[in-house]
Amino acid sequence: MDATIRVMLVDDHALFRRGLIALLGLEPGIEVVGEAADAGEALRLATRTQPDVVLLDNHLPGVRGVDAIVGLREAAPGAQVLMLTVSDDSADLAAALRCGAGGYLLKTCDTDELIAAIRRARQGRVIIGSQMGAMLARAISEPPAPPPSDSELAHLTPREREIAAAIARGASNKLIGRELGIAETTVKVHVQSILRKLELASRVQVAGWALRHKLDVLTK
Repeated sequence: MDATIRVMLVDDHALFRRGLIALLGLEPGIEVVGEAADAGEALRLATRTQPDVVLLDNHLPGVRGVDAIVGLREAAPGAQVLMLTVSDDSADLAAALRCGAGGYLLKTCDTDELIAAIRRARQGRVIIGSQMGAMLARAISEPPAPPPSDSELAHLTPREREIAAAIARGASNKLIGRELGIAETTVKVHVQSILRKLELASRVQVAGWALRHKLDVLTK
């Protein structure tokens, strides 16, 4: 008999996770070993549980799911990452595949398709949802975004790295200030410095950058 497939869920909607856990619990040979509501929690959980398959939403607090793929694959080298999202944007599909996702499914897929995708992903097969065929043609023709440079890490002070990691975990300026023992206004100054040094435009981009450099893991 085949070994049980260990699945981890990453989605910020608790009701969706509850429903998916109940659904997968009815399927023999599949076990949900953990659930996370944000990318930072997902990285820590993947390190601890070493799942076979990660079902990852693209809309997470503070960061896109695709920006967490590299970190998840490094945290759990044996895991296959399946995007399970409402986004049918070809750019998101392209980004997911280029970051190493093993598949891309829409949340509107039926139960049989999802179960089959989990089983095929465990075998190392690339899975593209039945609704994404037209998007795939566009996705593979789009040029990849340039990868982040490791030299960027040296541009930030240790404090700025801590704050970037906290942003990746979805923490607010107020919470960051409380955790680090500094004023909220000081946090804001650091955030602006991070944005300027990395030439980024938003906290979401900072979170994605931090996850790609695994700052959330390194600062824990």
